[in-house]
Amino acid sequence: MKILITGANGFLGYYLSEGLLLKKHHVIATGKGGCRLPFLSHKNFIYEEMDFTDKNLVQHILTKHHPDIIVHGGAISKPDDCETNKELAYKINTEGTFNLLNAAHPFGCFFIFISTDFVFDGVKGMYDETAIPSPVNYYGETKLLAEEKVKEYKGVWSIIRTVLVYGKAHSGRDNLLTLVKKKMENGEAYKVFTDQIRTPTYIEDLTDAIIRVIEKKANGIFHISGDDKLSPYQMVMRMADLLYLNKELIGEITADDLVQPAKRPLITGFDISKAREVLKYSPISFEEGLRKTFLDQK
Repeated sequence: MKILITGANGFLGYYLSEGLLLKKHHVIATGKGGCRLPFLSHKNFIYEEMDFTDKNLVQHILTKHHPDIIVHGGAISKPDDCETNKELAYKINTEGTFNLLNAAHPFGCFFIFISTDFVFDGVKGMYDETAIPSPVNYYGETKLLAEEKVKEYKGVWSIIRTVLVYGKAHSGRDNLLTLVKKKMENGEAYKVFTDQIRTPTYIEDLTDAIIRVIEKKANGIFHISGDDKLSPYQMVMRMADLLYLNKELIGEITADDLVQPAKRPLITGFDISKAREVLKYSPISFEEGLRKTFLDQK
């Protein structure tokens, strides 16, 4: 199958491109700027510069390649950036998704949209796919508006929501754990939230789930995360234990202690029963994810 990926230069894009190539699929990786992925010599890999906020360019790329599937992972995903630049956040996260959906329909593409736990308010936590979204920040709003348009798509679609993704950062920016590790190794103190609860997702588990959705052509909404319910503080302390880092550098902070442009939902995390049943999805433990992130040589 020919699979077009948006945001391919980022964290997820690296792993998804690699996973799909291993499965012998044809990958059309797209991103703003040049290719930062190490797969250009692979016979099944093509890279195209594509700003998906440009309708004409999106139309041109889809007409050129006729993908069977689009995995739309490109977004502004930093909540504070979305809150302080709402116009740009809407243009990229929402209008950009509209552009892709409109262009995809004539080609009959299976459209897969990567979304977030931040579409929920964080009051209850452990949300399943039937839970009613109610975002508390503009990032969540832009993703929810995009989700609603995906649901109107006349072709086959899937929305994959995920939670606090971590793993080895081959390309794109650092995630929480790799960022804090660097700071600790440099002797820098860092404060981490104790009052937020998540079910952190190992990047290769997320990639595996997306590939399962692709190969099963599974439509609808799927919640993909790990099983472990942890605060960011607990995550970082477990990493420090594993790597024998100085835990005295890690401080505790709560939402009341820090004024941020974007409010964060306090308790999210997912019920992944549907993914287990339909996709046969089975995430690794957080401890195993830490070992793969920091101790594996790959």
